[in-house]
Amino acid sequence: MRIAPIMRRSHVGGATMLAFRVVALALALVTVAGAQDLPFLGLAGAPASAFPKPDRPVADIISPIWHDETTRDAADEPGQLVRLLDIKAGMIIADIGAGSGYYTVRLSPIVGPNGRVIAQDVQGDYLQGLRRRVHELGLKNVTIGLGEPHDPRLPTNTIDLALLVHMYHEIAQPYGLLYNLASALKPGGRVAIVDTTSRTSEHGTPPDLLRCELRAVGYREMEFHQLHGSPAYLAIFASPAIAERPALPSIAACRE
Repeated sequence: MRIAPIMRRSHVGGATMLAFRVVALALALVTVAGAQDLPFLGLAGAPASAFPKPDRPVADIISPIWHDETTRDAADEPGQLVRLLDIKAGMIIADIGAGSGYYTVRLSPIVGPNGRVIAQDVQGDYLQGLRRRVHELGLKNVTIGLGEPHDPRLPTNTIDLALLVHMYHEIAQPYGLLYNLASALKPGGRVAIVDTTSRTSEHGTPPDLLRCELRAVGYREMEFHQLHGSPAYLAIFASPAIAERPALPSIAACRE
């Protein structure tokens, strides 16, 4: 099986090349693994105990905004995101909270054989169903991996764009997840969050609360767009460099 490269450098040292080969092999093994294998793709980051819990409700893991994929397609939410985020061939995208894979299967042909979609979720049963879907569709550039509520467990320095769609309000440990996610993003990597302006208890995230929580972990807002055809918005943030993340004791929870 041909695995798309996850690092694009013309000259690499021995240690870097070894790391490249290890991660590429890990992605290859996960892609072809049996349906019962749901490994973590990356090493553990900072533990959950190092972060404050959110000072607001955490919604149940369900997305009531869309009843089915046909209705969602009619609103052209994916098309809007592809245009606004300039998603193109060769990118490596992490679909955080991938669920049934609505975005995973639509992004796979866009990033193409030289790109990759990493579908991550904390719900193993969702990922089992998604793995079957990916296999049935014959998608060769999709990798599936398990995450933890405070840590997506993704390979270091691999991701161009992390996409969190209609699920941010369901994250039980947002500060830990965002802090550990920064390690997986390449320099210049972005985090894109789609949600509604409803309260978190009503399966949304008020924009000011979202900005506060991401700012608390060192992210910088780049763009904010109201999407057409739904009450959802798209907020785009620049990831902090690993060395620029705040000291763990200084991270304080935002109030809704």
